[in-house]
Amino acid sequence: MEPERFKIADILYGIIIPMILVLLIYVLAVYVNVTGLHHVLGVEGTGGTLAIIFTQGFAQMIVLGIPLVLGLLWNKWAGGAAGFIMGGMYYVASAGLYTGYYQSTYNFYGDISMLFYLVNAIIIGYMAGSLNNGSTHFKRMLGAGLTAAVIVAVIQAIMNYYVSLPPAQQMAQDTWATNLGQALLINFVPNIALGIIVPIIGKVMTWYGLQPMRH
Repeated sequence: MEPERFKIADILYGIIIPMILVLLIYVLAVYVNVTGLHHVLGVEGTGGTLAIIFTQGFAQMIVLGIPLVLGLLWNKWAGGAAGFIMGGMYYVASAGLYTGYYQSTYNFYGDISMLFYLVNAIIIGYMAGSLNNGSTHFKRMLGAGLTAAVIVAVIQAIMNYYVSLPPAQQMAQDTWATNLGQALLINFVPNIALGIIVPIIGKVMTWYGLQPMRH
């Protein structure tokens, strides 16, 4: 079969979009992240909260979003397997990062709440796949995605509050005690957004036949 001819659109998808993503990640890491070189939004108050959502929240949305979309479009096993891979990488990277921050005073590889990022990534993909059961009906996809996303948000909030290592636990408890709105925003808004956005993306993918083949 003769290969498809080169098109201008190939440059868009092959070069321009990846470079936009590179630039976006750089801006988030340097200018938005609270530990970044410039952190223009600040580290406290509303700006600091938004910075955390745009960086750590965005990263967690990707980690949970991939197994979620595979669970909705394929099946619970694909969602769970993708969650194991994505959650495992996030756990290893985050635990290493925070262990480095505290210069080995705390070993975040032994932090059960950190390990639950892996567990929740598996759960969200498996649960959404089970609830949706291969349906392409948008309301069912939305219900399955939103339910799974909120449940894992509740689980993670409980783990952060009760069983995380002292630095993270104290931060979580202080936030809930002094600023309920900020606590709700940080712990639940990214997942609620994820539970709405991913089913929309999944539904659009079905319009173009981009869901995995079922045999």
